[in-house]
Amino acid sequence: MWRFPYRTAENGGAAFVLLYIGMTFLIGVPMMMAEFGAGRHSRLSSVGALRMIGGRRWIPLGYLFVITSMLILSYLSVITGWTLRYAVDGLLAGFPAEPGLRYNEVSTGFGAISFHVITMAITTGIVIMGVKRGIERASLILMPVLFATLIALAVWASTLEGNGPGYAFYLRPSMEALGDLSTLQAAASQAFFSLSVGMGIMITYGSYLSGGENLSRESVIVSMSDFFVALVAGLVVFPVIFSLGLSDQVGESTMGALFISLPGGFVQMGSMGRVVGVAFFMMLAVASITSTVSLLEVVASTLMDEFGLQRRPATLIAGLAATLFGITAAISSGTLGVLDRIAGELFVVIGVLGMAVLVGWWMKNPADEIAAGAPPSVARLVPGAVVVIRYVIPPLLAVLAVVGVVDTIRNWPP
Repeated sequence: MWRFPYRTAENGGAAFVLLYIGMTFLIGVPMMMAEFGAGRHSRLSSVGALRMIGGRRWIPLGYLFVITSMLILSYLSVITGWTLRYAVDGLLAGFPAEPGLRYNEVSTGFGAISFHVITMAITTGIVIMGVKRGIERASLILMPVLFATLIALAVWASTLEGNGPGYAFYLRPSMEALGDLSTLQAAASQAFFSLSVGMGIMITYGSYLSGGENLSRESVIVSMSDFFVALVAGLVVFPVIFSLGLSDQVGESTMGALFISLPGGFVQMGSMGRVVGVAFFMMLAVASITSTVSLLEVVASTLMDEFGLQRRPATLIAGLAATLFGITAAISSGTLGVLDRIAGELFVVIGVLGMAVLVGWWMKNPADEIAAGAPPSVARLVPGAVVVIRYVIPPLLAVLAVVGVVDTIRNWPP
């Protein structure tokens, strides 16, 4: 919900959305099945899983997953802190009349550092206790409420005057942009970032799954739910931006699109907007913490598997490292953007490429592992997914990885 609108704004609107849909279902779903299968097959975290499947030469890719998760965690916790800060703002003083100025104040400095530390403390505490007893129970209630609130906001945005240009920007693709490799690379990296593939999360969670779990079904459900949230978030953000005349403020910081457009909309809604806004940002914070928990679990589980640490010290070490490194992103939005470009765009594409080669060409009988637990009608389709993993994904992502490296160098801050 944070990254999708701003990446859409930076990459031509509807063309990016269309390519994102293609990347989600052509590559994202098969690769999620592949990562679940690798994790369940090995019963180990990312480094151990890759060592078992491919041998010692694949260990560096496992550590790339750990590094990617650590980097993304370090700045995603800062953004989660923003959501907590906006919830507190709305509760205590209401949402600002100048949302662009408020975003600039909230996104960096001592306040951003403080809420980043709070987020990491919550995340570390949850992972120490175990995910099942805390975040899963809360999510069962809060996530459906968040979805319902998001749908209600989309319906409200559809009633705003002047929302037409926002829908056109979001839903009318440019044929020229559809052929741009940089846009395709951005769409692919967003799909992987959003689905949490290419960073070790699904391998780690797959290691906890039983042999009876239907990996194909779970992958489709996760991907469809994730796509739905991203799509509806755009149906809220862009009509509000154009209807309320916030495009100039958002244009100065596309990264803050969600945090500029929605508070502006909540102000327009009056007293009810304050209530809805506080609830929305609180639930968004909970949703974001489910992601920070997943990222920290990747690092902590690796420390447990590879170095023999118990869960508490492993989690504390990983959490402290992410907290300290994340301060750099809390001090500077520019640093946050660089980290997102390196880890959230380039590293995840390389990670998915590596997993496609490993599962497609090195793992023995990947179709059998992925199909285990699925009904016969679904199991018959799995070999087709393996063909995509083996022959389609590696060459496509090899090209996109090169494009990502070139774009990263070209856009590197002076």
